[in-house]
Amino acid sequence: MGKRFLQRPGVQKAAVWLLRFYLALALKTTRWRLIGEGNTAAILAGAPVIAAFWHEVLPLMPALRWRSAGRLKVLISRHRDGQIIADVVRGLGIAVVHGSTARGGAAGLRRLLALLEAGEQVVITPDGPRGPRRRAAPGVAQLAALSGVPVMPCAAMTRWRIVIPSWDRMVLPLPFGRGVIVCGATIAVPRDGAEAALPGIAAALTEAAEAARRCCDA
Repeated sequence: MGKRFLQRPGVQKAAVWLLRFYLALALKTTRWRLIGEGNTAAILAGAPVIAAFWHEVLPLMPALRWRSAGRLKVLISRHRDGQIIADVVRGLGIAVVHGSTARGGAAGLRRLLALLEAGEQVVITPDGPRGPRRRAAPGVAQLAALSGVPVMPCAAMTRWRIVIPSWDRMVLPLPFGRGVIVCGATIAVPRDGAEAALPGIAAALTEAAEAARRCCDA
């Protein structure tokens, strides 16, 4: 009965509104510090880029949007949980592209390719929407290879936070704290080098996530 109640459209709409309000409050009252500012020239200028980070920090990454000259477009799956996430991030200044770069992900890749060719900036969580945690699906490297646009590994973390006991250990920020955004050096992928580049991209995403955590926990 409780599950059916939570699935009611009115209840889900209220939950989305509350979560959006909470995240906006938490993110805007956090004092952010950017690490790797020299790597962000493209995103600051609004040039095409593939911003990639692990699914666990998705609630924190609208903070990256506020440093971009363009409007970031994030790829989110159409399953129920993905739809809730999409409704939340839309209200935080991030546009949503529905699709996947994992199972049956050709349509999602085509949408992102078209956006990059039009000069847009896109966001991918290579281990989303359902994991395994911190294991990158090949779509992120394929997209970079096909588009010629580099991948920028990034992450964010806050000192005050809640870690949800989900498959990805998703992080929710608490208000009025301190946080960091980490942007690593961009990774160019040759046209025929997607498979070889994938382990390096995954390692760079993990390095960014761990660097952000160390900065907040020091």
